[in-house]
Amino acid sequence: MKKIIYISITMVIILGGCKKSTLELNNPNQITTATHWKTAADVLSGLAATYNSFVTESQTGLYTVRGVELMNGRGDDFFIRNDVSDLYTLSTFTNTASNGVSGGYWNTCYQGIFSANQVITYAPAIQMDATTKAQEIAEAEFLRGLFYFNLEINFQNVPLRLTIPVTQKDYYIAKSPATAVWAQIVKDFTDAAAALPTSYSAQWVGRATSGAAYAYLAKAYLYQGNYAAAEAAAANIMKGQYSLTANFSDNFDATHENNSESVFEIQLSDVGGTNPWTTGSGENLGTTVAQEFAPSQIGGWFEICPTDTLLSAFMKEKMPSGNYDLRLPATLVWQGETSALGGNTTFYQQPIANFFPGDFSSYHSRLKKYQNFNQANELVGANNTQYSSSNNERVMRYAEVLMIHAEAVTMQGRPQDAYVDVNAIRTRAGLAALPAGYSQTQMMTEIMHQRMIEFAREGDRFYDLVRWNLIQQALTNSDKVGKQYYTTKFNYFPIPQSELDNNPLMVQNPAWGN
Repeated sequence: MKKIIYISITMVIILGGCKKSTLELNNPNQITTATHWKTAADVLSGLAATYNSFVTESQTGLYTVRGVELMNGRGDDFFIRNDVSDLYTLSTFTNTASNGVSGGYWNTCYQGIFSANQVITYAPAIQMDATTKAQEIAEAEFLRGLFYFNLEINFQNVPLRLTIPVTQKDYYIAKSPATAVWAQIVKDFTDAAAALPTSYSAQWVGRATSGAAYAYLAKAYLYQGNYAAAEAAAANIMKGQYSLTANFSDNFDATHENNSESVFEIQLSDVGGTNPWTTGSGENLGTTVAQEFAPSQIGGWFEICPTDTLLSAFMKEKMPSGNYDLRLPATLVWQGETSALGGNTTFYQQPIANFFPGDFSSYHSRLKKYQNFNQANELVGANNTQYSSSNNERVMRYAEVLMIHAEAVTMQGRPQDAYVDVNAIRTRAGLAALPAGYSQTQMMTEIMHQRMIEFAREGDRFYDLVRWNLIQQALTNSDKVGKQYYTTKFNYFPIPQSELDNNPLMVQNPAWGN
């Protein structure tokens, strides 16, 4: 049984089990400094509130349903159907500043930042073990950096809120330039990396480590084009602490959570209440992502579908044996798939043929990665009546660290130094090693291709295409529904209308007008 740790306003309640911990705080904004921020338990409670923004209800949590759909729905690899309007408009580049999904994402990030700022501000004055205090402040810095990283890549210029507001006027902050936001992200990750431990006891698995901080520091530098710094940050965690799992698919099921490849992982569990769409006493700590992505033939809601562009990318190169890249049958099932060439034969305990043509008849594959496809459907819980999967969301894998390092050295004109990283990814997938002598252009082409298929459904594709300045070309060449509506303004979301209405110092992003 999995271990879940609830941290409430007044006490810590530990429930049985031994596998993993999840931190939750109810109603953190109702706590005042007069009654709180007095003890070590208060610091841990505030830290729990910060982590909780990753999973707080399926509508707004960064790594639950809407966050995952937001990160995956805009590339050339997935399409979101016209069921939930705010998701469909994001996927088809017809969204506005009133979009509830991007607005909820904004709000959740700033809720997390507020909680992190409380820990960073109030913890120093609390009498507690100095080592624990330094570690927990560093955790808050890491989490704040991660919230700002997600805000920056989605909204670009955003307000830097680094202190606790005291008066109403303090809530009104103008946007900071992207350079200032990136500088703060780098500072938070750097400070966190210096103070966080490399690992935790089993009781606290899932908390941020120095490895997670270095990995995101490397990613932040990569996004800024500071390749030397990205290389150095990645190298800090390429010393044997992490390793690729032997089987690619072990990274995406509930049986192999928190494995050797996991650098940062969101801990989910089918516990708590029965409602994943709320907060408080009825909140379930799982996620309905798998149910959202599951096909209608097994009762899934089928909100998102892989494009044939993604399927074709997987089929581009086969193993020396002639079989498909091992990542293909671990990520997708497809029309006409058989055991020949290493394919699957069943999906949700049914013949694969049962799922085609079906909905989205113009697309010829269905998502398998992260799905509970060995079951008859996605139902869990008492009497199999709930949709809340407990399969953890892996948000940073060692595979990505290797690919960050490979790209960083290649972009510095040293493609020969990327071979070890790229071949490690290829070898696990069953592909042959790259031939010697690749130029910088050839190696970057390979890295771009490997990132697309290695990290499909992991929320990187759209952002990769934007930072490579290839989003227009990729969409044009794809079969994604809605691609014709894309313009460069959709590289970033508009500032939410609610923020414009409530903050007199806020102005809209230039591409979206005033």
